[in-house]
Amino acid sequence: MGRRHGVRLAAALAAVLALAACQSTDASSTGDPSASPSSSTRSTAGTPTASTSPTPTVADPAHAVPPPGPRSGPLVPADILVVAQDTIPDDVVERIRHTQGVTGVAQIAIANPSVEDRLLKVVAVDPSTYRNFTQVQSADNQELWDRVAGGEVAVDPSLQSVLAPDANGAIKLGADADAPSVHLGAWAPQITGAVDAVVNEKWGKALGMKLGNALLVTTTATAPDRVATPIQQIVGKGVSVQRLDIAARLGVDPQAVQVPNPVGAIAQAVGNYTYRVVGGQVIPSAEWVRTHIVTETVPILGRVTCNKALMPQLEAALADVVKQGLADKIHPGEYAGCYYPRYIAGTHSLSNHAFGLALDINVPGNQRGTAGQMDRSVVAIFEHWGFTWGGRWHYTDPMHFEMNEIVHPG
Repeated sequence: MGRRHGVRLAAALAAVLALAACQSTDASSTGDPSASPSSSTRSTAGTPTASTSPTPTVADPAHAVPPPGPRSGPLVPADILVVAQDTIPDDVVERIRHTQGVTGVAQIAIANPSVEDRLLKVVAVDPSTYRNFTQVQSADNQELWDRVAGGEVAVDPSLQSVLAPDANGAIKLGADADAPSVHLGAWAPQITGAVDAVVNEKWGKALGMKLGNALLVTTTATAPDRVATPIQQIVGKGVSVQRLDIAARLGVDPQAVQVPNPVGAIAQAVGNYTYRVVGGQVIPSAEWVRTHIVTETVPILGRVTCNKALMPQLEAALADVVKQGLADKIHPGEYAGCYYPRYIAGTHSLSNHAFGLALDINVPGNQRGTAGQMDRSVVAIFEHWGFTWGGRWHYTDPMHFEMNEIVHPG
């Protein structure tokens, strides 16, 4: 097997921005604080401190920020989410803040680590301000935000069947081999459809996120559709202005340009990716397709269409399979493609197939949720050449291989 030269990118963490629940604006609302931190993921630093304690337990001092203290101010709806690839300048934020109909703006960071072929919507926030945009059972759970401030991650309960903490109670945020793991502080409802997981801003920096690249906008008594257009004019065409109100819940706003922010190895390969959703289909910009997607002939599989950044290591991996006498272990007639702009079935999460950075082979014998029949020597070769194999995931997908580092064949 030839010697490889890998370029590992240290960042661990836009992802498809979908729908969000319209939150209550009544500061006196009450609810069952059911988003209590998971007893199975308690910090090794000690027993979690009660919500009234002035000195909350800190699970990760290296990534901790000051605890937020009790919640103040009213709960507000997340009506619009603005997402850019870089930090949104202060003057632009102020212009949006003073746009007619806007009653509140909170600046956050958002990025999309790939976990088991799912781009998660992860935000880095100031817990003391972001919590007012969440559902009341999360907003009023003091221990939850103390844990986020203490360096842990809060994850929406809808992902419990997808994300499995490791033996130390941590979740790996990224597909890269060296992607960091963050201790799970709680399963807790977030902004429905728009946020999967929350970390503090110190973790955001450590994860390579572009701090301040997103805004949560509240319009209160003004219909969000009246405000979205003026905001789009302020930020320009390359920035996503996504409605999150009740009217947009039935589907991704077809008028909004979507701007995912992948991180880690795939970020370099993805580049400036924007798309729209038309009739439920993901439609990338024609310019991105022209500059990133190519069709070439590779060993065993023949003609394939993938991201041009993937082609050298895909060709090297398949050539290595041939060299080791394993070509008959890959069946060209059971190849299911590489570049396929789509959401993961039943979700509004992009697959890495949307970027042309994943491929499915030997499909019939390697269905999701099974151990699969993939030859393990073939798996080892692909992993050597910078691929992750879906057969090792919590919910297995043994037909699936995706880039987790960029490898330049030597």
